Amino acid sequence: MEWPGSEHDESLMGTLLDGRYWIGPVLARGGMSTVYRGTDTRLERPVAIKVMAPRFAADPVFLQRFEREARAAARLHHPCVVGVHDQGIDSSPTGDYVYLVMELVDGGTLRDLLRQHGRLPVPLALSVAEMVLSALTAAHQEGLVHRDVKPENVLIGAGGVVKVADFGLVRAAAEASNSTGDVILGTVAYLSPEQVATGAADARSDVYATGVLLFEMLTGSPPYTGETALSVAYRHVNDDMPAPNAAGAVVPVALDELIVRATRRDPAARPPDAAAFLQQLQALRADLGIDRVAVPVPSSAGEMSATTITASPAVGPWGTRALARTGAATSEPVTRPASPGSPVLSALESPPRRVHSTTDSYRRERARNRRAFLAWMVVVLILASAVGVGAWWLGSGRWTVVPNLTGLHRGAVSGALASADLQAHLVEDHNDTVPGDVVVRSDPAAGQRAPRGSDITVVISLGHPVVPAVDPGSTVDDAQQAVEQADLQPRTDVNADEFNDTVPAGAVVGLRPAPGTVLTVGAPVTVVVSKGPAPITVPNVRGMRQAEAVAALTRAGLTVQVRRQFDDQTAGGRAIGTDPKAGTGLARGASVTLLISTASVVPDVVGLSVDQARQALADAGLNSTVSQQFGGFGFFGGLGGFANRVVSQSIAPGQAVREGTTVAITTAF
Repeated sequence: MEWPGSEHDESLMGTLLDGRYWIGPVLARGGMSTVYRGTDTRLERPVAIKVMAPRFAADPVFLQRFEREARAAARLHHPCVVGVHDQGIDSSPTGDYVYLVMELVDGGTLRDLLRQHGRLPVPLALSVAEMVLSALTAAHQEGLVHRDVKPENVLIGAGGVVKVADFGLVRAAAEASNSTGDVILGTVAYLSPEQVATGAADARSDVYATGVLLFEMLTGSPPYTGETALSVAYRHVNDDMPAPNAAGAVVPVALDELIVRATRRDPAARPPDAAAFLQQLQALRADLGIDRVAVPVPSSAGEMSATTITASPAVGPWGTRALARTGAATSEPVTRPASPGSPVLSALESPPRRVHSTTDSYRRERARNRRAFLAWMVVVLILASAVGVGAWWLGSGRWTVVPNLTGLHRGAVSGALASADLQAHLVEDHNDTVPGDVVVRSDPAAGQRAPRGSDITVVISLGHPVVPAVDPGSTVDDAQQAVEQADLQPRTDVNADEFNDTVPAGAVVGLRPAPGTVLTVGAPVTVVVSKGPAPITVPNVRGMRQAEAVAALTRAGLTVQVRRQFDDQTAGGRAIGTDPKAGTGLARGASVTLLISTASVVPDVVGLSVDQARQALADAGLNSTVSQQFGGFGFFGGLGGFANRVVSQSIAPGQAVREGTTVAITTAF
């Protein structure tokens, strides 16, 4: 699509914008702008120059918004974002030109890749989508919304690096009074329902467009097509977007569901921003075991290269001229007659022989001189070449310039360095902002000199660090080393240590957060150390019979030793208590002493015969003495048969006394 007046685009070629930017051939042309290959003459670097349509130059609303959005986009420093170098307005007799100077990406667009390959394999589509979402994540973190995510704005450069262009330009154009309709209709295939309905857009609108982009990569075409832009917009607003599998693609069900979730008509049902979408996509890829792959550069990119015209100088004919020589060879011929055999004739005939001899000698000498001259020239040229090569090698020849590797995929690094006669030394490191398998930086850095054939240290991102798995029972040093290798910060906390029946005290129980948790670089991870088995509380066995007390202590996991001692409060054979006391915490298997009372309980023997009483006392481990008391005849005689029975005992029944204590019993006679 061309704007009114775009027939004058070609007139900009070969001109200098703002006295600095040389305009080269046209790279792309659209309804809002024309993109030229150009050169920043001040910094001597190639650039891409986007010149907006002439109608925008007269719109103050657009100019104000254009400047703000360009500045916001210039703050984005990310390997997957096309860098913005400058913006301005060039005033000339032919009109004002609003322009934006951007990083030149030599390659093609995602649209070119789709035209060549149709639908893309799942690993390739995910690799492209992850880099697009990485760029959008950086923008969303800066509060910037793209609003126009589509294949034409996804550039694929050398080495398969994917970059997103045109941040904020749609918003600037949409606020211009004479361009709002064009913007909507120009990108309607990727617009979210809220953009179509109200023109409002936020980070979730970019998530929707990226979901549509992923759908198109997997199926080969966008979800909605129609004869008019209005019919396509109507379907975005009123229809639920189909799943890729329903459109003929063969993709994992989990990926199918994620794309449907990212393209819900209700913005609240989508991932809240590109960072959340990217995290879910990376987790899905890891769960499915899908490897990242290098993104091929579209071959059609070469068709956009500038044309070089070479002029050859006119070459005229080369003339030749005769050289005059002295001697007989230049003598005039003899014209006078002479008879044969006359001295004159003989004299005149001899010079010609001398002439031939002189001429041959001259020719031989000339040939020798020419050979000698050529030999010396060869020697001089060899020496000069050797000196030149040596000087070149010692000066600049042994050096080469390190190419810009930042943002390249891992697989493209070796080729990029090989083209500069360098070798790659890959180092992996976790990074919170650069996706996995993408170059973070190089040492030496891009643009610096390095000896040819030398190794360049290239840091490859491993993405966010993940809490590692540590086997229970590992040493604290081993666990801390594993955490440090994951670019996380190990720490210990006595309050976090745990009792454990299987892991010995001092060994590692596990980590907090749990293994597999995604964190930021340098985040703390607690090493949980075992305190050994949990302590055992000594049970209360006082008053139990010895066998019962031993069983209770054994069940608690303690080793029992029995000690007997007198206790006037506890019957013999029963437990007085334990040492340590009940309620004390001990380690499993610890020894505890069970105290068993040796006290004897005095039985009630009043009314028994003397023999019966003494036997009962003996059975209780007590001794006895017998005494008689007079005066019981009347009483016992009245009862009949109670004579010679115990009428009293010296220690009351039920009293606990030491074993062997003597109890005096009294009988009546």
